[in-house]
Amino acid sequence: MKLFEAKDQKDTRSGFGAGLSELGETNENVVALCADLTGSLKMNAFADAHPDRFFQMGISEANMMGVAAGLTIGGKIPFTGTFANFSTGRVYDQIRQSIAYSGKNVKICASHAGLTLGEDGATHQILEDLGLMKMLPHMTVINPCDYNQTKAATIAIAEHEGPVYLRFGRPKMPVFTAEDQKFEIGKAWKIKDGKDVTIIATGHLVWKAVEAEEALKEKGIDAEIINIHTIKPLDEKAIIDSVKKTGCVVTAEEHQMNGGLGESVSGTLMRHFPVPQEFVAVNDSFGESGKPHELMAKYGIDTPNVIEATLKAVERKK
Repeated sequence: MKLFEAKDQKDTRSGFGAGLSELGETNENVVALCADLTGSLKMNAFADAHPDRFFQMGISEANMMGVAAGLTIGGKIPFTGTFANFSTGRVYDQIRQSIAYSGKNVKICASHAGLTLGEDGATHQILEDLGLMKMLPHMTVINPCDYNQTKAATIAIAEHEGPVYLRFGRPKMPVFTAEDQKFEIGKAWKIKDGKDVTIIATGHLVWKAVEAEEALKEKGIDAEIINIHTIKPLDEKAIIDSVKKTGCVVTAEEHQMNGGLGESVSGTLMRHFPVPQEFVAVNDSFGESGKPHELMAKYGIDTPNVIEATLKAVERKK
């Protein structure tokens, strides 16, 4: 019996759009700002329903961050929207100085992250954003795994006081989490218990870990799978408790190996309970133009890579 059956195929950016639209009806302090990518960020429904609370900033991302910071002073909860590359690398100084430093209540919502942006190529496929954002004091960093979890996360961050980086993607991916889920910031979701190895995944790689579990089971390996949707604050207890049972770990992410979830997990385990660890991540490389599934395979972040890394981790434990 399969661990999960995909209920549908939807892009996580549409989950953000649905969550933002719902917030528009339930929280009058929520405002939205977009850098000329309303359709790509799925912010249309909010913009149409609440034109007085939607600000089209044009291709001026740095200005958008400054305006968002200012709006918080009047009690508003601004959600900014643009591609992940423009949400972080292009405006890092503005985020550091105007938002993170003073703990402004800005929600930085970033689409088209990672290799799965696809054909737009390396200039847009940012693979460093989680590392950039998790290093900033006061910043909460969230990377949900499917449409439903992204919608739930979008709604949840409106209630969180302080700056948040919410990362999501462009391609349609399997929808497998509950539609009525409660999203808890900083609380890992143990998808499956296991005794032989811990697989810790985030974002699109959570589904890849679920797929890998089937093949691993056929090889006699009982994998524990944990969805780390909140990169910061990291649920260290969930990680430590799991590896104390399994004795080895695999981390899987659509991000550079340097600075990503895997390094956060390594730091936690080195301080508390060192075990063999294998990484499924992009290894110090830019991406290129191509179909999302082709790029995931070429750059080593697909289901077979999770399986291979798991077999290595289990062997090292021996």
